[in-house]
Amino acid sequence: MGYSRSSKNGGNHCKKSPPARQERQSIQKSSPTGKFKVVSMFSGCGGMDLGFKGGFSIFNKRYKNRPFEIIWANDLNQAACRSYKLNLKHEIKCGNVWDLVDTLPPSTDVVIGGFPCQDISINGKQAGVNGARSGLYRAMLFAIDKCQPRIFVAENVKGLLHKSNKESLDQVITDFKSLGYKVSFKLYNAALYGVPQARERIFIIGTKNHQFDFDPPKEICNATNWLTAEDAVRDLEEVPEHGVSNHVWSRANKSPEQGSRILKPNRPAQTMRAECHGNIQFHYRLNRRISMREAARFQSFPDSFIFDAKLRETERQIGNAVPPILAWHIAGSVYDFLTREITEKA
Repeated sequence: MGYSRSSKNGGNHCKKSPPARQERQSIQKSSPTGKFKVVSMFSGCGGMDLGFKGGFSIFNKRYKNRPFEIIWANDLNQAACRSYKLNLKHEIKCGNVWDLVDTLPPSTDVVIGGFPCQDISINGKQAGVNGARSGLYRAMLFAIDKCQPRIFVAENVKGLLHKSNKESLDQVITDFKSLGYKVSFKLYNAALYGVPQARERIFIIGTKNHQFDFDPPKEICNATNWLTAEDAVRDLEEVPEHGVSNHVWSRANKSPEQGSRILKPNRPAQTMRAECHGNIQFHYRLNRRISMREAARFQSFPDSFIFDAKLRETERQIGNAVPPILAWHIAGSVYDFLTREITEKA
């Protein structure tokens, strides 16, 4: 794209990062391609799917291919579907999930999805999982029940852990367990996995084989060596608007309604939100709000990932996404679980 990023940490996501995971060889998988099959629910523009597939580069680091193949994906938002197809290079079923569940495959190895959270988020209506949007997690229940994956990964906002949402969390866990899965959950801070954003999200993991535990990926950063906002976008400071793809920003003024949050250069960015309405953060040094390319960097999307939408829809796609780097680490632990299960059964 003509611009390369330099980092004061020498291009590494964190100082003294652990060695790359050594993946086991000669593992039998259910797909003819030799990859584990994945069904993706509420796929959005494809952040979680990109992380599971791997094979992307950002911040001068290469995230190797993962042995996963997306065999079915769905989202309601047409702009998100356009971005997904453009970047993931395979089809996504665009439309109401309940109109498309009959097209789900009869089986899969993994089901992934970040079910809608507007009714759970602290910034949302807090109607819980019985709200009109968040209740869509039942479509994920349907997919798991039909496809019988060996493991599933469900992502949601930190607000699901809030005491006001205790009944909702209990209901979600109970419903997943009722399908015959061993269920655990953990709160992840993306900044501790090499993402330059202090984004906290809950991941709920269900495993069909109760004999083996799912081991979460180990954190690779801490407050002394994580990627900062300046690390992530310093090289874009002198790039004019439209100088690179999606490098465009909101002109919304500072105000109580539109927000006036300013990034700190020496810390990870604040959480990228989907429903900003102009409330996206201001640059740590420049007199403007951050661009969509910068927001995408904070979410760990590579510069080669192009959002096929105007500013408002791009903002929504970025804010709704699972950071690909975080998903890549989760995928590594999913792979470890699946291969351990196969190896110990042999």
